[in-house]
Amino acid sequence: MSRVLLVIYDNGSHVSTFPQGAAYIASELSWVGHEVEIYNQDVHHWPDEYLTIYLNEHDRYDAIGIGVIGGYWQYKKLLGLSKAINASKHRPGMFIIGGHGPAPAPEYFLKKTGADFVIRGEGEVAFSRLVNGDKPMDIDGLSFMGNGGCVNTPDARPLEIDKIEWPAYHMFPIEYYRLINSPNSTKTDFVMPVASARGCTFGCNFCYRMVPGYRPRNPVLVCEEIKFLQKEYGITYIDFSDELLMASEGRVHSVCDAISSMKTPFKWCCNGRLNYATPEILKRMRDCGCVFINYGIESFDNYALEMMGKHLTTDQIVSGVENTINAGISPGLNIIFGNLGETKDTLWSSVRFLLKYADASQFRTIRPVTPYPGSRLFKYAVDNGLLGGVEDFYERKHVNSDLLSVNFTNMTDDEFYNELSDANKAIAIDYYNKLEMATLNSIDKLYSERDSSFRGFRQS
Repeated sequence: MSRVLLVIYDNGSHVSTFPQGAAYIASELSWVGHEVEIYNQDVHHWPDEYLTIYLNEHDRYDAIGIGVIGGYWQYKKLLGLSKAINASKHRPGMFIIGGHGPAPAPEYFLKKTGADFVIRGEGEVAFSRLVNGDKPMDIDGLSFMGNGGCVNTPDARPLEIDKIEWPAYHMFPIEYYRLINSPNSTKTDFVMPVASARGCTFGCNFCYRMVPGYRPRNPVLVCEEIKFLQKEYGITYIDFSDELLMASEGRVHSVCDAISSMKTPFKWCCNGRLNYATPEILKRMRDCGCVFINYGIESFDNYALEMMGKHLTTDQIVSGVENTINAGISPGLNIIFGNLGETKDTLWSSVRFLLKYADASQFRTIRPVTPYPGSRLFKYAVDNGLLGGVEDFYERKHVNSDLLSVNFTNMTDDEFYNELSDANKAIAIDYYNKLEMATLNSIDKLYSERDSSFRGFRQS
């Protein structure tokens, strides 16, 4: 039996979302007999350097693992935590990293972090086999330094999703994680993410996935997990964390059938596709508890959508959003700017769309598109001399998600920022105007109707 420490990095939020990826790995490791502990930097907001002290005081770990996505914040956190691990006099023998950040650039991340291994795909099996003592060369989806360079074993096959153990909820402070807010949740809701599938059926040029394809879970098994969360932790709201729950009309109906058969209803939200947002589908979703659907619209311009590979048109966007609103579900309207073929005019087309349909259930600004390593847009940037590679991206270009990493437009950087500034000011003014109107309406109702249910003007 080995002893493993999984590190959950701090994202700077007062309440963080439940770390599903680490919880799945913890479940697999404990299921095969290993002792797993969780280092909750996210809960306690410890400085990165404290991990050195912690390891020095706990000479007992055989392996340590960290997973991150490809964001600038996550990259800096990984470097800080890696430095703390390597500085410890009791550094575990295996330092393992994974996730969407390291996976497409394993050699770079191995050298930057001093880690022993990068897991390039799903971590459950590869991590477990490493800790079990299997030879690295025999483990698919693994990268490590050797033979004068980076050794990459063959890509691992996607896991059979219905055979994966549930996340190890009992190892985590669920009373903390369930306090996170989700769209249209109330102050008495307890929220948890649940995965009903892995993968996506589409391939946008700015997206990178570690594992190809789309694998849906059996909806009945998904609902069994939800029942467990309701019973054990009082969960009332499920945030389906899939990249795409609305993968087809048939998939939505099968999920709704399983939810409808449950005796304990709950609210839920998910990621959706507007080409499947028909009145019939949306009514089904609303009738069984859906209160919010997050849509990756990205641009309100047909040429830009085609260049992205969205397989979506502006007519489908308008129809789907209006159908969503008419069904009584709030739509999440995500827009980015600066992809191939986009101009000042496409930006303002997107702004006008947002001003017409945003319902103030979320405050979302427009961010520049980011060519993350592994994506087709990253390759385009490198091939066309706009980006010098992974190091250039992480060390010099991707310094903040609201700033340009690469300018793919014909505008200068100053012109780009001036337009984006004006666009986001217009969005912010509209959002706060809607909040102001809602507040004024509540005052009118309070005094004109003597509204005894009024609870005061409290901040969320």
